Amino acid sequence: MSWQMRAVGALMRATRKRRFADPEGGAALLERPKGDPTPPARITRRLLATSETVDGFCVHTLRRYGAPRRPRPVVVYLHGGAYVSEIVRQHWDVVAGLVDALDVEVQVPIYGLAPQHTAAEARSLVATVLDRLRAEGRPAYLVGDSAGGGLALVASQQEAARHGEGSPVVGLTVLAPWLDLSMVNPGIDAVEAVDPWLARAALREVARVWADGTPLDDALVSPLFGDVAGLPPVDLWVGTRDITQPDCRLLARRIQDAGGVVRHHEVEGAIHVFPLLPVPEGRAALREIHAHLRSVLG
Repeated sequence: MSWQMRAVGALMRATRKRRFADPEGGAALLERPKGDPTPPARITRRLLATSETVDGFCVHTLRRYGAPRRPRPVVVYLHGGAYVSEIVRQHWDVVAGLVDALDVEVQVPIYGLAPQHTAAEARSLVATVLDRLRAEGRPAYLVGDSAGGGLALVASQQEAARHGEGSPVVGLTVLAPWLDLSMVNPGIDAVEAVDPWLARAALREVARVWADGTPLDDALVSPLFGDVAGLPPVDLWVGTRDITQPDCRLLARRIQDAGGVVRHHEVEGAIHVFPLLPVPEGRAALREIHAHLRSVLG
């Protein structure tokens, strides 16, 4: 584990852990004002950014200036934030990195956040985005972190159920996805003690509000319980100091047992969504993710 990873972990423990470990922290997260979800100027100055409204929500598209709209696969990025927090600088940096490294178009649906919006609305938005790409004959590769990773898996499962081999989703890269909103895996107990960032106490209330009456063990909100047999190849990244790790291990086993393809990367000492963080492990992960996507997308 690098000293930078240790330092970021210590910062998270000092500034974030107490909030998540407090049962009242969920209400505070839900009440927190949402920030501006538009791409920052430092990125739009060098990349072409356009926006459109889809199903009442904004979808941002980023691509290289001068890049033609070719019938190539599109990367769809779904940001994390426990379904309550807006897309932030670190997410946009990853999006811009995908455009730069792969010369692809990246679409970023800005799904509505709890408590004003619910899981059903987010599923509908992503399904519409994928339907539009399918109609254009453009395959989609989904990338998501944390809550966005869970949403990406739900969307992929739904597309497989709706279209079978005609699903537009050709692969997924998910970073520490939130796979089970009920968080009942007994393996989480030990990991939660060493996770410097996240805890279940606050997340339980967030999960309840986001699900909006859907049982938390329903595949519509918790893809760990969904059909994994129809999933396209999954590239899965998680650290060992991350409460999502036990469910990530379980998902990888389920995919393998179903005869699917999964690349399971587990990095010792890494914390939640470490590829988004300014640490050597994160930079190495992004290089590998770019190389993998380049091999898949051509």
